[in-house]
Amino acid sequence: MSPIIKRRGEDFTLPSKYLLFILTVLCTLLIVVTFNTNIFTGPLNSFAGVFIVPFQKGITTVSTYLMDSAEKLSSITKLLDENEELKNKIDELTIANTELEQEKYELIELRNLYQLDDPYEKYDKVGARIIAKDAGNWYHAFVIDKGSDDGLAIDMNVIANGALVGRIIDVGPDWAKVQSIIADNAAVSGMVLSSSDNLIVQGNLELYKQGYISFSKLVDDIDRVSIGDKIVTSNISDKYLPGILIGYIATLDDDSNNLTKSGTLTPAVDFEHMNIVLVLLDLKKNVTD
Repeated sequence: MSPIIKRRGEDFTLPSKYLLFILTVLCTLLIVVTFNTNIFTGPLNSFAGVFIVPFQKGITTVSTYLMDSAEKLSSITKLLDENEELKNKIDELTIANTELEQEKYELIELRNLYQLDDPYEKYDKVGARIIAKDAGNWYHAFVIDKGSDDGLAIDMNVIANGALVGRIIDVGPDWAKVQSIIADNAAVSGMVLSSSDNLIVQGNLELYKQGYISFSKLVDDIDRVSIGDKIVTSNISDKYLPGILIGYIATLDDDSNNLTKSGTLTPAVDFEHMNIVLVLLDLKKNVTD
């Protein structure tokens, strides 16, 4: 603690380094006077023995203490710097480990997706990561991290877990926007796999709160279709490649015209939890193409 000196009614703090300097100079002067003069011989010798020598020892003790304190402070400062450096390295390693874990998870998920796409092995495809989505709990519209530079184009089909997610509706050099089949304005020409009966699958976000999407215009005059039947994209779809799984019939009702049926489907894709998708690089070939 630095000594405080009163000056004109104000407190004046003398820094420790100046106090140490003053004490050192004073000690040095006393040593020089002691060894180079006879001032402390005779009667003053007793005075020197009683007052000066203890004073010199005190100064030496204070000087040693201050030097030790300075060294300790320097060591503490060094340790604090090293500790901060170690903390930074730990943070970097934690971030790197998190990124590796994320990459590992995505690699496993992508590998699983490729293992589930056996029915579509004839199509060229590329994996993509979802990097943004529209507001809401579900992936009714989202952006992926691949684009025209990777061969992507509008109307290319997107799948996940071996089933239809939707199609690309906009594309940039390194991104593409996907509209899923649960979106309100989405419509897919579907087919009952067991009977080849055609129907129209329509997105409905309000209905999807219960886990379903709707279908209509199913012609089944001999009651061949039943609950649980698998629905896939039809051959007559103008946007979607044929035979891609959409979902399973959950409810089935006769329409008022007694000619067609409608109901709901349980989609094969979980549109609440998606990270990685597969883009089929083949476009549907139409007669007018």
